[in-house]
Amino acid sequence: MKIGMQTWGSHGDIRPFLALAEGLQLAGHDVTLLITCVDSDAYAGVTSASGVNIRIVASPVITPEQGAEIGWAIVNARDPLKQMSLIMRRCFGPVEEAMFDAARELAAESDLVIGHYFMYPTQIAAEHAGKPYVSVLLSHAGIPSAYSHPLGWPRMFNGFLWWLTRRLMHRTLSPYVNRLRARVGMTPAKDVMSEVWLSPYLTLVGVSPQICERQPDWPDAWQVCGFLDMPNMQLEGQLTDALLSFLSAGEAPVYMTMGSWMPPDVADQRDALRLLTEAARLTGCRAVIQASRWAECGVQSDDRIMYVAAAPHHLIFPRCAAVVHHGGAGTTQSATLAGKPSIVVANISEQEHWANELRRIGIAGKLTRRRSVTAKQLAAHIRYVLDRPALSAKAGAVAEAMVHENGVATAVRLISARAQETI
Repeated sequence: MKIGMQTWGSHGDIRPFLALAEGLQLAGHDVTLLITCVDSDAYAGVTSASGVNIRIVASPVITPEQGAEIGWAIVNARDPLKQMSLIMRRCFGPVEEAMFDAARELAAESDLVIGHYFMYPTQIAAEHAGKPYVSVLLSHAGIPSAYSHPLGWPRMFNGFLWWLTRRLMHRTLSPYVNRLRARVGMTPAKDVMSEVWLSPYLTLVGVSPQICERQPDWPDAWQVCGFLDMPNMQLEGQLTDALLSFLSAGEAPVYMTMGSWMPPDVADQRDALRLLTEAARLTGCRAVIQASRWAECGVQSDDRIMYVAAAPHHLIFPRCAAVVHHGGAGTTQSATLAGKPSIVVANISEQEHWANELRRIGIAGKLTRRRSVTAKQLAAHIRYVLDRPALSAKAGAVAEAMVHENGVATAVRLISARAQETI
């Protein structure tokens, strides 16, 4: 079967699709994957060991200078709908046309189409071509249920909260979605969440069942497949000799990263490093701090703190005591899979949801927000986690369960079974 896949975003949005594409290709399918990376050209040279046809579309979307300005605008917007509008206007809109053209070509040549839930150009192209469409969600925050809502209010309010959430999301996103639908002669979508984000054919939630339970009122088409993970990628690098020496020289450090939300420019990255460094000093812990341009920021590693441009999470997280991170889907699940408690410094509402979920299952403390956190506050949150062995013990137990999951294999099985019924 010819399968066309398309994703957009940062590393955390792309890596799961690479993992799934490899799994489908190894299962005997002919897979093409389109990638649009918002903030990097790192994927230009990526190849597939199994033969996946990888095409890069309109990447990167923004420059480092634009990334710094856009990032702070999103963080300071506070309102989730304003944050989403900024992302749409600055990070998605500029390449919408190129992605839609690529999606239409992809749909025409494929038997089945798989898209990142946010990729309405892919969904529209598949529907217009009459091809089955699978939506992949990398977070469970946007799946309506009478049993849960991201705000965590009493269950009796969930019906109203989801009605309001869907209405506000549709008001924000429908102008973009329906403009493209009108362009190809399709009727307007009446509810973006249920008609675009969630596919009635098959919707896969790429989150570990240890974090996301499938709710009783979900349709059969909505399935939790688990974390879409894969072995360390070449572009993610290896642990350097210097880092290995640091890890061996003392107690397990706290790993500190802002992931794709680390400001790309030197001035803002210097400020972020100052926050993380001071927090580590105040906590009294050893730390590995990740920042792509740390060498330009005037900091120096010592026996307590080591700065790295990057380190593969699969290799470094298991050797740490805890992980300070931004609450991205990939980093969150990588830290959880490594059996380490988290301290989340969230930038946007989806990351706040991840922080609250980790706290709910007992492997993190309270969330902090990037726009307001101080070094003293962050140090207190780190110390809270380090001083509570129960958090580490629970994180280890969750990881032990996750180790026995295989999100890619489950997703491949669900996709293949659904296709056999319909294609």
